[in-house]
Amino acid sequence: MTTTELAHPALEPFALATLELRNRFAVAPMTRISATPDGTPTEQMAAYYRDYATGGFGLVITEGIYPDAAHSQGYFNQPGLVTAAHIAGWRAVVDAVHAAGAPIVAQLMHAGAISQGNARGFETIGPSAVRPRGRMMVDYGGVGGAWNAPREMTAADIDQVVGGFVAAAENARAAGFDGVEIHAANGYLLDQFLTDYTNERTDEYGGSVENRIRLTARVLHAIRAAVGDFPVGVRLSQTKVNDFTYRWPGGEADARVIFAALTEASYLHIASEGRDFLETAKLPSGTTVTQLAREVSGRPVIANGGMHNLPQAADVLTGGHADVLSLGTGALANPDLPRRVEAGAPLAPFDHEMLHPMATLDCTAAWRERTGA
Repeated sequence: MTTTELAHPALEPFALATLELRNRFAVAPMTRISATPDGTPTEQMAAYYRDYATGGFGLVITEGIYPDAAHSQGYFNQPGLVTAAHIAGWRAVVDAVHAAGAPIVAQLMHAGAISQGNARGFETIGPSAVRPRGRMMVDYGGVGGAWNAPREMTAADIDQVVGGFVAAAENARAAGFDGVEIHAANGYLLDQFLTDYTNERTDEYGGSVENRIRLTARVLHAIRAAVGDFPVGVRLSQTKVNDFTYRWPGGEADARVIFAALTEASYLHIASEGRDFLETAKLPSGTTVTQLAREVSGRPVIANGGMHNLPQAADVLTGGHADVLSLGTGALANPDLPRRVEAGAPLAPFDHEMLHPMATLDCTAAWRERTGA
């Protein structure tokens, strides 16, 4: 049966907080390391994000943006939201996306211990002085070696991180963004606090899961206090860029504590870090993380992981597992995916060569020229 014979449920409009989405397809955050060396967005980035809006996506979420100039930047040529030049650069991106009919949300990301800048002399910080698992990512500019152990954060460091997130959220609003998303997933700083083996603290931020989610909740509360009813989402995950197998040790019990701590969020975004939804979302009890997030938080939930598999995507929505679907590789291969689904047209497969030798916009453009895609 074609998509046109039975309309896909993701084509239905949806109200995500104050954002009116024309459909339930969202572009997932994807690191593209294509800003200027000082973190300013470029015209090429504006065209990249505009293409998703032109292609019919209901929501665009940016790549992770670093929120402060001290320790937060994860990758060289990653964009920031710190300076006046950053704000002006993002304003051009936002205007391009709005002109094509979609809202755009800025994802705010502090890399913490897995900043790849540490290979070139940058100091990294984390909840504890624990060396991250895995190795740096060559596709994103890493030298391929092991990460250094970070410096354990002091109370003053924590205050500075919270202040950086708040300032970046205010800068996002000044740039015209329609909301912000706090990146508390995939092994970055806030997730390092949540993860048991990277957080060995004995203060109010360590130990129990109630304590380990405390910093994310504090960042959310501080941003909410600063920006009022401006939409503020939170992205969470069990898996990480440097650990695909990690799951919350307490399973459903941990999930309930985590989601209950984040009820000030406008929405929750549950990431899969390149894994399939069916692999990462199922809890031992049989329910899904996303379903539980909806139940406990009372907030809309964005699901991620293989949502270009259209029958699975439909099941996620009709089965009550989530409200919106975010797509990464499926969107990269099909910037016009919603329009293709609407027309019943086939989707192009993702080719990892699009991101080689590095995951930049230049490399993807060269791949498209070479393949005629």
